[in-house]
Amino acid sequence: MQVLDPSNPPRGLARIYAWPRLRVALIVSLVIYLLLAGNWEASYWVLIGRLLFITLSCLLLFGILERWPPRLPAFVARWVLQIVVVELWIPLAVFISYRTTTGHLEVPFWRDPNHLEGFAFFCIVGLLIAPWIMVTSLLRQIRGEARTQALGFALERSRLERNLLDSRLRLLTAQVEPHFLFNTLANVRELVDSGSPQASQVLGSLISYLRAAVPRLNEPVSTIARELELVRSYLQVMQMRIPDRLQFMIDADPETLSLQCPPMTLLTLVENAVRHGIDPSEEGGRIEVRVERQDDHCRARVIDSGVGLQSGSEGLGTGLETLRERLQLMFGERASLRLSEVQPHGVCAELRFPTQLQDKEATDD
Repeated sequence: MQVLDPSNPPRGLARIYAWPRLRVALIVSLVIYLLLAGNWEASYWVLIGRLLFITLSCLLLFGILERWPPRLPAFVARWVLQIVVVELWIPLAVFISYRTTTGHLEVPFWRDPNHLEGFAFFCIVGLLIAPWIMVTSLLRQIRGEARTQALGFALERSRLERNLLDSRLRLLTAQVEPHFLFNTLANVRELVDSGSPQASQVLGSLISYLRAAVPRLNEPVSTIARELELVRSYLQVMQMRIPDRLQFMIDADPETLSLQCPPMTLLTLVENAVRHGIDPSEEGGRIEVRVERQDDHCRARVIDSGVGLQSGSEGLGTGLETLRERLQLMFGERASLRLSEVQPHGVCAELRFPTQLQDKEATDD
């Protein structure tokens, strides 16, 4: 009697006579058959019939008692009930098998020494073997249920952890949205306050850009192609604001366009380059966005020729810190973000992340 697969348990007779259990019953019947076949005088079919009736009826009773009765008194363990009832059934099953197969004889089997000896042998062997088989089956069933329960706990923990990470990622993305929008609107306000004739044109471009960009801000993941589209729109808006002080170039390998990344990844780097590199520089500068694939990683660089890293500065704003955390949540330790000086002046923000998302649920499974 083997434990069934608890992840997809069959029902009814299909559960009771599932192949793992039926196989054990057949092996036990075969072993007893081989022990008796050498001295058996009657038909071998009679011996096979008796063995199959006894083992299969015990298996049926054992399986029924797994689910019935649905509730037992607190002082009665179900496994004890199964063993006791099957043990009580074995002599009765042997009696029924002998009575059925010897009913045509003139002398009842209990008055025939040979039949009585066989009856006693079946009873003793059954009473000795059945408890061990049942205990083994119950132990395997308990281990199987424990494994299933542990797997269920692990899956639930993995689901909760993933939900927590998704919530955290959405929170960080939500923090980026006002940061980016407020910075851009502040630039437009400067044009309006200064009476620049380009204010209306910049505002129109910004409205068109936001109409395309805002619906994507709440998406859990983005692609390099979408990121580059947003970057190009953003730089076009910024170039209208400072046409004489900003030039840009975008170059990306075609095979990187479908790679996934957190929303506004490249846009955060570009906005940081404009805000902290180009804007403070009197001469302005140039921004280059380069994306390439290196083995199983994607390498994205945003290079500006602005004022460079300022000495004594503790950081370049909340955007990069938020981006680092979002990358950590999505890719774990496999992603990195580094800043380095560019000669004669400027900054290179280099981002590396795997070409495939980290499967956290598989790890927990």
